[in-house]
Amino acid sequence: MKTGLEHSTKKKISEGKYYPLGATPGAGGVNFALYSKHAREVFLCLYEQGRTEPTDVIGLAQRTRDIWHCFVHGIGPGHLYAYRVRGDFDPAHGHRFNEHKLLLDPYARAFAGKVRNTENLLLAYDQNAPGRDMSRDERDSASAMPRSVVADDAFDWQGDARPDIPLGDLVIYEVHVKGFTAHPSSGVSRPGTYAGFVERIEHLKRLGINAVELLPVQEFYVEDFLHARGLANYWGYNTMGFFAPESSYAADPAPGAPVREFKTLVRELHRAGIEVLLDVVYNHTAEGNELGPVISFKGIDNASYYALTGPEEAPGRYYMNYTGCGNSLNLASAPAIRLVMDSLRYWVECMHVDGFRFDLASVLGRGHAGFERSASFFDAIAQDPVLSRVKLIAEPWDLGTYQAGNFPVDWSEWNGRFRDAARRFGKGDSGTLSEMGWRITGSADLYADDGRTAYNSVNFITCHDGFTLCDLVSYGRKHNEANLEENRDGSDDNNSWNCGYEGPTAEPYINELRARMAKNHLCILLFSLGTPMLLGGDEFMRTQRGNNNAYCQDNDLSWFDWGLAEKNAGMIEFCRKAIAFRRRHRVLHGRKFLLGRDLDADGVPDITWFDERLGTPDWNNPENRTLCYRLDCNDADRDGENYFLFFIFNADFNAHEVMLPPLDGPYRWRRVIDTALTAPDDIAEEEAAAPRADTGVYPVKPRSVAVMIARA
Repeated sequence: MKTGLEHSTKKKISEGKYYPLGATPGAGGVNFALYSKHAREVFLCLYEQGRTEPTDVIGLAQRTRDIWHCFVHGIGPGHLYAYRVRGDFDPAHGHRFNEHKLLLDPYARAFAGKVRNTENLLLAYDQNAPGRDMSRDERDSASAMPRSVVADDAFDWQGDARPDIPLGDLVIYEVHVKGFTAHPSSGVSRPGTYAGFVERIEHLKRLGINAVELLPVQEFYVEDFLHARGLANYWGYNTMGFFAPESSYAADPAPGAPVREFKTLVRELHRAGIEVLLDVVYNHTAEGNELGPVISFKGIDNASYYALTGPEEAPGRYYMNYTGCGNSLNLASAPAIRLVMDSLRYWVECMHVDGFRFDLASVLGRGHAGFERSASFFDAIAQDPVLSRVKLIAEPWDLGTYQAGNFPVDWSEWNGRFRDAARRFGKGDSGTLSEMGWRITGSADLYADDGRTAYNSVNFITCHDGFTLCDLVSYGRKHNEANLEENRDGSDDNNSWNCGYEGPTAEPYINELRARMAKNHLCILLFSLGTPMLLGGDEFMRTQRGNNNAYCQDNDLSWFDWGLAEKNAGMIEFCRKAIAFRRRHRVLHGRKFLLGRDLDADGVPDITWFDERLGTPDWNNPENRTLCYRLDCNDADRDGENYFLFFIFNADFNAHEVMLPPLDGPYRWRRVIDTALTAPDDIAEEEAAAPRADTGVYPVKPRSVAVMIARA
C-alpha cells in the first residue's frame, strides 16, 4: 500500500555517486548514498533548522550495487536530512520496512537533537495486535526523531601529530567524557562537555597518564524504560550513530558542533602527549530486539545488517542476542563489515584517534562454529592498511563465552583474570599466591603461546563496570538501590572487602587501612608486567557509594567530585610517584615475560622468587599470603648500569620479618615504597631514599607493600 510519500522538490538533482556512503559535501552541493539491498523505494527528506516538515522529499532514482544515490545541488554542510524507505513488511523473513518511520543515516557524521520516544512512535508494530511485531504501526515517527546533519570535515589540526606511544609504555586512564567535569566542583567553564574536558587535561598530564580510554562517545540512544524511571543511559553502550560524536557532550548546540569539539579534544590531548582510545560498541545497536524501536538499520535493511534467527516458518523474525542487549550485528555480512570498517577508519583518519577498545569483542568473532580467531572481521582488520596500525583492545567475553587469551596476535585484551586475582590476593584470600605469580609477570600462561608479549595484557583492578577503588575497600556488597531494580542488577561477585565497616566511617584506623589497601592495589597494578589501566578518579578515591552498576546514574553519584582531589591529595601524589617509578624502570614495562631466565650476560635471572627467609616459595601453601621477588634491571640511561629491585607484597594480616637478598660490592638496599607509612614517607624519590641498616631484614607490616632498590 502506498502512502502520501512522493517525490517533491524544486532543487536540482543529478545522479551523483554510490560512494562514499553517507552525506558528502562537494562542489555546489552534497552527495547522498545509502545501502539497501531489499528496499523497493528510498526517499531522501531535507529539512531546515527549526522546521518539523521536510522542505524537500527526493525519490532516489539511481541504484548501483544496492546503493541508492543522488547529488543535491545548492545545499552544503549544516543541512539536515533523514530517510524513509519502502519495501516489504515481512518480519517472518527479516524485512521490517515501514515508510511511516523516519530513519537516520547510518553513516551520518552528526545529529541534531536526541531520540525521544515518549509516545512509542518508534515502534513499528501495533502494541495491541496479536503477535505484536508481526503487525505494522502506521503512525509517523518524525516528531520523535533527530535529524542527520551534513558535516564538514574541515578542521584546523594545527600540525597535530599522534604521540605514537608503544603499547608497553602506556598508562591508560579510563574516563567518561561528561562525568570528568560535570560536577560543579570541576571548576571548568563548560562542565560535562568535550570543551570542559580540555580544561582538565593538566590533571592527567601531571599524574603521568599518556592514554585516555573514553567511554562510548558515538551517538547513543537512552532506552525507553530508563526515561520512564527518570534515569539515563550514562555509560552510552547503546549506539545509534557509529560515525557521530555524542551530541549531548558538545557545548555549542549548533548542528555539526560535536564534530569540531571532539576534534579539538583530540588535538589538545595529543598536544599534551596523551593518546586517545575509544571504547566502541559494534556488537549491537540501539534498536533492540523485535519489540525495539526503529531508528535506522531496521527500516533501511534489517536482513542485511542483523544476525537473525527463528523457527522454520519464520526464520528471520528474531534477533541473535549474544550481547544481552536485544540484537547482534551480522559481521558475517559484507554491508555490516563495511559499516564497521568504514566507521573505524573514519575515527582514525578524520578524528585522529589512536586506537579502540571493543566492547563484548568476542561477539565480533562469532561464526557458525562459535568464536573464531580467523573470523571475517578479524581478517578484515588485519589486512587493512589503516586499522592494522592502531591499538586494538578486546573485552574478551560476551553473554555466553569467555575468550581470554584467544584473540588474534595483533590484539591486546582486557585481562579479567588479572583483576580477579589481584582483588582476591589483595584482600588476603587463601590459595592465591601461584595465580598472582602469573599475573605479576605478564600472564604468560594466557599470551605467550601465540607470540604475543606481556603488554598485550591490559591489566586492571577496577573499571567503569563494578566498584571504584574506594568502594572496593569500603563495601562488602553492592548497593544499587538507586538503579530502581531492588538491588538485583550488577554483579554479586566483587571480591571486595570493607575493612571492617560497611561504607563511610569516621573511624581513623579503618580509613587508614582503606588508604593502605588502595595503595597496595595501585602498586600491584602499576608494578606488574602488562599495560596498566587506571579507572578515572581512583587516584583520589572517587566513590559511587557502593553502586557497582552505575550505567544509569547521570548525576553526582557517577560524576567526578573534585573536592575529593583536594581531600585526598596525598593519594594523588602516591599515584603520580608510582606511575613515575614504573616509567623509570624499563623492566616493568618491557616486552618480555618474566620467566626466571637471563636477560643479559650477567648470569643473574631476570626474576628470582623468595619466601621470607630467602628460600623457595611454597606456592601450594594456601595460607601463604606474602610474595617476594627480586628483579635484575639494566639502566640504559646510565651506560647500561645493572641494579636490582626487590618487591614485598604482603597481603597477610600479620607482620613479617622479610630477609633481603644479599648484595655484593657497593650495592645497598634503599627503601623506596612502604604503603604502611604515612605520606610523604610512603613513597620516596629514589635519590632521597635512605639506605637500609645492614641488618638484612625488612619488617613488613600487615597488608602492605614494600619496594627496595639497590644501585652501585
